[in-house]
Amino acid sequence: MNAKVAVITGGGSGIGKAAGLALVAEGWTTVFCGRRRDRLEEAVSDAQGPGRAVAIACDVTDEAQVDDLFGQVERDFGRVDLLFNNAGMGARGVTIDEMSVALWRQVVDVNLTGSFLCARAAFALMRRQSPQGGRIINNGSISAYAPRPGSAAYTATKHAITGLTKTLALDGRPFDIACGQIDIGNAATELASAMSDGVPQANGTIMAEPVMDVQRVADAVTYMAGLPLDANVLFLTVMATKMPFVGRG
Repeated sequence: MNAKVAVITGGGSGIGKAAGLALVAEGWTTVFCGRRRDRLEEAVSDAQGPGRAVAIACDVTDEAQVDDLFGQVERDFGRVDLLFNNAGMGARGVTIDEMSVALWRQVVDVNLTGSFLCARAAFALMRRQSPQGGRIINNGSISAYAPRPGSAAYTATKHAITGLTKTLALDGRPFDIACGQIDIGNAATELASAMSDGVPQANGTIMAEPVMDVQRVADAVTYMAGLPLDANVLFLTVMATKMPFVGRG
């Protein structure tokens, strides 16, 4: 019961799974959350270390499910010290006139509303628990600084995540709740598999892009999570060194 408690959304695969496994290895009690219980159970079975891994199925777009998730965390562990707001989705690259309103709403619901609902529930628990406080890490994107072609919905949500991060960092001060954002470029996950095959560039060409081991992201999340609450990494960018981000498009 003395271990710090983390909640990871989108914890069944990719960045969420890697970050969750890293936290377990560091001794955290880590709740892996996602819609697919089979993927969550697989992630939990891969966990090694002094910490504890727990799977709880949750759709982050569903307010009742999110409230139930944090209610169960409070009942089982008494508190939450970290929320990694990682769940998200992309969409096939199209210009805005080719994007359906239904797809727009789906991306906004997962990437933005889901992050809001989880942050809202975590913030409330962090505020009332004793000792008070905790940390929220939002998964942003370098798309909030340099969007890819045809990414209106995804990029708009990631700009909004930056606003959410800044507001939570400000509003959390009286309650010892820190909030930061990690912006990730080309981590080697299932979602980023297309990078190695070739993706559209700003000049209209298709080019394969370098990727980095997803463990580098997990290491960065673990570093941010491990800081005392009197220090905060507000924004951290971790990216494949040679990807075409810095420079002319």
